[in-house]
Formats: sequence, structure tokens, C-alpha cells
Amino acid sequence: AFHFFLPINFVPSVDLFQSPFFEVDLNMFYEVELFRKVAVLAENLDKDKLVSSRFIVTRLLEGLLSEKEDEVHGYFLAVTGLKRIGKGEVVHNSGDVFFPVIIHSCMFLPSKGEILEGVVRHVYRLGVFLRCGPVKYVFISAQKMPNYRYVVGEKPVFLHDDLARIEKDVVVRFEVLGVRWIEKRGDMRKVMVASLQGDMLGPVAGPDGLDL
Repeated sequence: AFHFFLPINFVPSVDLFQSPFFEVDLNMFYEVELFRKVAVLAENLDKDKLVSSRFIVTRLLEGLLSEKEDEVHGYFLAVTGLKRIGKGEVVHNSGDVFFPVIIHSCMFLPSKGEILEGVVRHVYRLGVFLRCGPVKYVFISAQKMPNYRYVVGEKPVFLHDDLARIEKDVVVRFEVLGVRWIEKRGDMRKVMVASLQGDMLGPVAGPDGLDL
């Protein structure tokens, strides 16, 4: 049996799981069966036109690292099992071979209403972008940040009425509003849309990692 893990780091906040204020929905983590076709170039076949299963799996993992997410199932966290490698199909004009592969993969797909934490990466007048584990783009609109005002400067910041600050590298707890696909430079990418409208939401740790 095969058991492979992609080097994609996603460690949910320990504080989030231990907090008495939230019930964490672990349904955002689930396992699915996925089908992929793995291309093996003719130059990588041996003299008998054979290739090892390990080489096919390595190519598969390289492809998943580049793919990062699936439009239906969400974000790849780990390949947990290899179900089957099918018979290769030869592309006659090139000699390359495509192998059908079925794998089991652990996925991450947050849904509306779930509470997560992310690190602020960019601050703009219209809102902030955070990163949350494998989710590279989490957007919180300024309109979804009640009682915060944008303060322009060399290091822009959103300042709350009680002087709490949302700036680069601050950890923010937010509520998921939804996940949308956008096109960027010809590639489709998921963007999580979030809000700070709710109890116990907002900055929870400063740029130095200390609790606020």
C-alpha cells in the first residue's frame, strides 16, 4: 500500500480548536477519490518501454503540487493512498505514454459560516488579503470590517475604534462567506471571501506572534 504526503503545510491554529467560543466543523477536511492521467515522456522509458510505478507516482505528486486545488473538491492537503495505476496509452506520434491513475486524497474545502484564522499579507484601502493554510487568497472587504478605518502610510493599517490593528503579518480570526473562482493570468484560482462581522472576530496575534 502506498501512503504519500504532499509538502503543503496546513496546521490549523491550536487556539482555534481549544477555544470555548467556537464549534469547529471538521467536515472541511475530507477524503476523495480522484482520477488523473500521468504523462511519461518516451525518453523516461527503459529499453523495454517500461517505467516503474514509483516514477509514475512521483510525476503525479509533482503535478498535484503545481495544480494545488481542484475546482470541485477544494485544496489538496495530502495523497493518502494509491488505488490503481492503469495500462498506459501510447501517443503514437511522440512515443509518450499516459497512465490513468486513481488516488485517495485528503482535501480542504471551507464553507460559509465556518470560523478560521489567517495571516494578513496585503493591506489596501478596499480591504485586506490573508493567507490561510493552502488558501493563498482570503479577501476581507473594508465593508465587512465594522468599526475599522483605513489609515494610509508607509505601512497601511486598519484601526479599530478600540485601537486594535489589522496590518501585515497580524493573525486574524474571520468568518467564511464563500469561496469563488477568479481568473488570474489565464489560470483559475479560488479566492475565499470573509467577514469580521460577528463576535470574537478580528486580530488575535500581532506581527511578533504575541496574543493581542
